[in-house]
Amino acid sequence: MNVALGGTFDPVHDGHRKLFERAFELGDVTVGLTSDELAPETRHVERYVRPYERRKRDLEAELAPRAEANGREYEIRELTEPTGIAVEPEFDALIVSPETKAGGERINDIRREHGRDPLDLVVVDHVAAEDGERISSTRIVAGEIDEHGNLTPDREGRGATRPE
Repeated sequence: MNVALGGTFDPVHDGHRKLFERAFELGDVTVGLTSDELAPETRHVERYVRPYERRKRDLEAELAPRAEANGREYEIRELTEPTGIAVEPEFDALIVSPETKAGGERINDIRREHGRDPLDLVVVDHVAAEDGERISSTRIVAGEIDEHGNLTPDREGRGATRPE
């Protein structure tokens, strides 16, 4: 099975890692990594996004061991438009998160318009941070949590509920 997923991945965190793990369980993986031009357009908030080459290097470091452990192949391709690579005919499944499922449905509409079969949309739930909120790159960049969802020392006790 050929599996696609896409994103900005800046920085990579445990939520992304869950997406990668599920993708490699299913098949060979192609990751669309947003271009420097597209990345700011896909953010829900304005923030700095590291350059493509730095994000690609970090992504490769995450994907290579997972691919090897699962006996799978992987490729990283630059995304220059939101629908990206998933409209291409060679893919069977698209890994999405709950908030990107609608984008996956839009991709399937485009595929149907081009006479292609729709992709299986595989929804992978969010990973919760220590405070119960979801892990996100935006929260990491803001200094609220680390890549594993742990509250940063200066944020502990500021309205967050720490597990006992």
